[in-house]
This record gives sequence, C-alpha cells and structure tokens, in this order.
Amino acid sequence: MARAAARGQQHEHERGTGRRTAGDALRTVGRVALGGALAFAGTSHLTFAREEFTAQVPESIPFPEDPVVLASGVVEIALGAALVAAPRRYRPAVGWVAAAFFVAVFPGNISQYLTRTDAFGLDTDAKRLARLPFQAVLVAGSLWSTGAWRAWRARRRG
Repeated sequence: MARAAARGQQHEHERGTGRRTAGDALRTVGRVALGGALAFAGTSHLTFAREEFTAQVPESIPFPEDPVVLASGVVEIALGAALVAAPRRYRPAVGWVAAAFFVAVFPGNISQYLTRTDAFGLDTDAKRLARLPFQAVLVAGSLWSTGAWRAWRARRRG
C-alpha cells in the first residue's frame, strides 16, 4: 500500500512538473485512436455505410432515419476531431460528451439485437449480443483517455 501511495505521489509530482508519464502517453494513444475511429465512423455515416446505419435507427425514434444517420455522423466527426485536437484543459469535458454520446446511441445497438437486424457483419443473435458490452468499453475509454474520470475524482477529493 505504501508503494502505491509513493507511486501516486511520484505521478502527481511528474504531472506538476510538466513531465509526461507512460500513462499519459498511453492515454494520448487511446484518445487519438478513439478520435480517429469516431471520425471514420462519422464519415461512413455520410458515405459508404449510410444504409447500414439507417437499419440501426430504432423505430421508437420519432424522426426519419436518414436525417438521424446524417446528424449522428456529423456529431461523430466533430467528437472525433475534438478528441484529437482539443486543448488539454478541455479534454475532460470532451471525454464526458463522448461518453454521453456512446450512451445515447446504445439504444440503436439494443434495437439491432432485438429486431434481429443484420448490419456490419452482425448477422446472428450471438454476434449482435456480443457487441453490446463493447459500448461500455467505449464509454470507459472516453473517460479514461481524456482524463475526465481522473479530473472528476480529483474534484471530489479536493
């Protein structure tokens, strides 16, 4: 336990001096990868995968599917760009927004499973079901890679 506290103090010291830690580098890689994936997914909403994404819009959404797909694509591109390019002080806020977006689109994944809609190679119930837990990974990745979770914990402590 004392070692963990010492490591925590060392990491705090390194952050305070402007030195980057290995954890910071790993978070940067995660943030940029997530941002790139979002930008790619958003672009695919607007172009080659538009029909596949249209099939995922739940029937309960009170808007026509195509505008929903286009709007979500634009949001994904904007979030991807923000994850990659936002200044450090805004990254936690971007992380919370990205996490909220992943939560907001989760009903589409559930709908795809419940309605047995084939899209993106998810052509069996087992594949569609296996995909569902990965949304939590995206939420956690958004919060971790941007430092949002760490900033929230620090505010609670101090």
